Amino acid sequence: MGEKNLNFNIVVDRRNTRSLKYDFAEERGRPKDILPLWVADMDFRTSSYIIEALTEMSAHGIFGYSEATENYFSALKNWMKRRHGWEINEKWLVKTPGVVFALAMAVKAYTKENEAVLIQQPVYYPFANIIENNNRKLVINELKQRKDGKYYVDFEDFENKIVEEDVKLFFLCNPHNPVGRVWTEEELRKMGDICLKHHVLVVSDEIHADFVFKHAHTVFTKVREEYKDIGIVCTSPSKTFNIAGLQVSNIFIANHELRRKFRKQVNASGYSQLNLPGLVACEAAYQHGDTWLDAVLQYIKKNAEYVDKFLKERLPKVKMTELEGTYLLWLDFRAYGLSDSELNQRIIHNAGLWLDRGSMFGKAGEGFQRINIACPRSVLTEALEKLASAFEDIGKSYNGL
Repeated sequence: MGEKNLNFNIVVDRRNTRSLKYDFAEERGRPKDILPLWVADMDFRTSSYIIEALTEMSAHGIFGYSEATENYFSALKNWMKRRHGWEINEKWLVKTPGVVFALAMAVKAYTKENEAVLIQQPVYYPFANIIENNNRKLVINELKQRKDGKYYVDFEDFENKIVEEDVKLFFLCNPHNPVGRVWTEEELRKMGDICLKHHVLVVSDEIHADFVFKHAHTVFTKVREEYKDIGIVCTSPSKTFNIAGLQVSNIFIANHELRRKFRKQVNASGYSQLNLPGLVACEAAYQHGDTWLDAVLQYIKKNAEYVDKFLKERLPKVKMTELEGTYLLWLDFRAYGLSDSELNQRIIHNAGLWLDRGSMFGKAGEGFQRINIACPRSVLTEALEKLASAFEDIGKSYNGL
């Protein structure tokens, strides 16, 4: 019958649905009526194929212990080949309830307490939390910015930190959240070769791999055959199809010994089978979700262009980092001369917006805000108008810097 949910202009009322994004503002210290564009959770109904598969599953009425069938891996294999040109082997697969869970398992599996784990801030804040909460040493290779705002890796510092801190594990964010970079094959090769040279394992968080606009996504272990012996690739349909609440991720570890150690930690956590709705949704998504995803990508791309145009016309002091991947924009407010706290308070109380404060992603994020643009255009327009109004009193002093 074809995909039914392709009108992304529809505003879906998500309040009173147990939504973390909409229903827990007061519990998290925000005004009740704040407009939320923070967590990486889209405001679009997922693919109708997923809804239909879940409806059929629910009608059966029994929700016992479940496991993936051959169709599950077949859907996964075909998706990775079709969308990313990546050939996967079923032996590599370890299913987990989420990528963050997998990151924690990797830290436990491949490092000991007080050993060093490297990240590239500003980066997805659970990276640092996982490392520190597991009593590992946090090492930061801070990303640098060109004059046009584009981020790049300081490879000299990257290698120096690995050597000086005796780094054992590296968390790679590819595509990068929040700065929106889709790392090129050359960049991945440089990082990978340094890690190979110094015997550093690489956990590549590729949860946003399906959201790319500038150039194709490159799977880390696809760059060089040798990377299969140091790489753990974390994937999930959760961001792609807005099904994070169903808790399903697919982790690929080609090296047998690395996979054995990882599985041991997963088993030690007490976790076994994925939940049934997650299995059903993932299989349906990867079998039938192309049309929905392609339409979403076009809509988000146009939203990003709309934001860029709006900022240049109405808020020229705010600089938008070019979006190569993800649906999260990284906005630079530093030209206003506000402290990170002052900026955040103005966003919350003057604009009435709930965005993600840049400093959450590390010290390098101070003066920035992350905004989720995977929402209907009318919602995005409302948010931008609120933002422009909140900075109107200091925007008049704009001097072109």
